[in-house]
Amino acid sequence: MLSTRLTNARFRTMDPAHPVAQDVGIWRGRIVGLDDAVTSLPAREVVDLQGATVLPGFIDSHVHLAWTGLKARTPSVAPCERVEDVLAVVARAVSRQSSPDAWVSLAGYDQRALGRHLTAAELDRVGQGRKIFLLHDSGHGCVVNSAVLDLLPADVPHENGFLAEGAMGAARALRPPHTQQELADAIAHAARTCRAEGVTACAEAGIGGSLFGHGPAELAAYQLAREQGQLPLRVQLMVAADALHPVALPDADHTPRALDLGLRTGFGDDWLSIGALKVYTDGGMMARTAALTAPYHGYDDTDHGTGHTGQLQDDPQALADTIVAGHLAGWQLAVHAIGDRAADVALDALERAQRTHPRPAARHRIEHAGLIRPDQLARFARLGVSAVVQPNFLRYFGDDYAAIMGEDRAPWLYRGQGFLDHGVTLVGSSDRPVTDGSPLRAVQFMVERASESGQVIGPDEGITVDEALRAYTVGGAFACHWDDGAGTLAPGKRADLVVLGDDPQSVGTSRIGDIEVVATYVDGRAEIS
Repeated sequence: MLSTRLTNARFRTMDPAHPVAQDVGIWRGRIVGLDDAVTSLPAREVVDLQGATVLPGFIDSHVHLAWTGLKARTPSVAPCERVEDVLAVVARAVSRQSSPDAWVSLAGYDQRALGRHLTAAELDRVGQGRKIFLLHDSGHGCVVNSAVLDLLPADVPHENGFLAEGAMGAARALRPPHTQQELADAIAHAARTCRAEGVTACAEAGIGGSLFGHGPAELAAYQLAREQGQLPLRVQLMVAADALHPVALPDADHTPRALDLGLRTGFGDDWLSIGALKVYTDGGMMARTAALTAPYHGYDDTDHGTGHTGQLQDDPQALADTIVAGHLAGWQLAVHAIGDRAADVALDALERAQRTHPRPAARHRIEHAGLIRPDQLARFARLGVSAVVQPNFLRYFGDDYAAIMGEDRAPWLYRGQGFLDHGVTLVGSSDRPVTDGSPLRAVQFMVERASESGQVIGPDEGITVDEALRAYTVGGAFACHWDDGAGTLAPGKRADLVVLGDDPQSVGTSRIGDIEVVATYVDGRAEIS
């Protein structure tokens, strides 16, 4: 007997062998058959989906759950567009802290709305001596006041209180860590938001590191969330590369650096597992720290000048050594590279790693791939590297990104068709909470290539609706090594699916992002949106 039979729907399976079905049978959390194979079988529950469209559950292959949940509970300076208004929000947050030793943390900081960065001196005026930390919306920088600067080593660089990349990490490390329960609650909040948008599985893009880490026991917080029944979707955890340390193992093990006990990609189960090793090579475009081969267009200020090309996280050789060490130790690699100069570093290192110790099935990934030159596309394909992109970045920030890249480079931003033309696996993701996490709104952008203002950015990079949906299903499953159980609706796969109020392949493209998510099934169990 089936546990559940779903009927009277248009199941777009993403499986070429059986692309459309009307009935799906589920038993013990797995799909056991389609159409005639299950229509006449008895079932404990028969669910009439009343003509809805059903897809495999969306996979968000790059998201920050803990950060998303914490941000939702943190005072925000967004959408302030004047320095005075930001300082007023900071002053209110300071007034709520009675202890003079307290840290005052705020979210939503973005210098682009203000026209410049805030300064430590300005924060000092409203800080009442407390330690103030404003996190940049990109996650790649922060502004702090003098009370924090005084605690940092003298060699930590900053620009009047703005700290980028590693310098920001030094400031973050001074703050008291969150408790496991605080993190578990934040994770649960974010996971529920993802599932309401049709996401059934995701990859948490970096735990345990100095840039995005939230405490020394983040993995335990995810375990706690699961034990408490607060994890409503499947989660794969990327581990930040700076969590590895040198180990003394026989040369035959090819493991110069490792986590304790040799934990690496693949450990865990269907609900919670260790995924790729996250390596940061550069910063982000919002903070103007993505590493480019040519300067940012029209970007001129007293700190950077007109020749500003962003920054790498470390010396290129040191970054390459980290990437190669992870490859040798058996990790899948997820290399953060937004600018084209950073992509060169990543591709060079991945090529060296495969030449040193070939692992054709490693499925290494480049996260973001924000600005990729035409000559770099063939290298992605030759190395078998997936491109894990965030389409909603251009939907919401596209006008700004196109301006700072200039007319010649703007068509290279967050490519779609260019990757597919070269046989590169295109993977959709959100980088939530940096921007909106809705897969359907991202799918709409991948087809239209239009920002919120209506500006079309790189129209030749537009792809079909089917290709965009595959990036969030089949592509995501491949990138996360989940393709044996997810990505398509087929016998033997997990019963993870999303029920939609309309068919993305039938409605007008401009309506895709507004399609209702009626229900999300994980392990054959529904959550109604």
